[in-house]
Amino acid sequence: MKIAIPIWEDRISPVLDAASRLLIVEVVDHEEASRFETYLEDQELIHRCAHIRRLGIHTLICGAVSNSFSKMLEASGIDIIPGISGQPEAVLDAYLQGNLSHSKFLMPGFQRDRSRQ
Repeated sequence: MKIAIPIWEDRISPVLDAASRLLIVEVVDHEEASRFETYLEDQELIHRCAHIRRLGIHTLICGAVSNSFSKMLEASGIDIIPGISGQPEAVLDAYLQGNLSHSKFLMPGFQRDRSRQ
């Protein structure tokens, strides 16, 4: 499974639609197997979506995301976990341990749907 996390400086990018860099982590048996970074140079959401889809991303953990971009990604089979903030390493560890719903990872004002992780 591949997880994507948009990065801005040393934190999760606050808005996926404007993110320019993605951390891609391949996970095998709930452990990190490999990682790399890629850039999202095209500003058109449809092209960004196609790039993310070509990367084989299964799950995208992000901050805010527009409704239209979210729908495009979900229609491509990508699971989106929005409303997340913090340092990428801590967020990734929490996701792998099943603790991403902890309030310290939520963006201010964002309420997590209890049925999601």
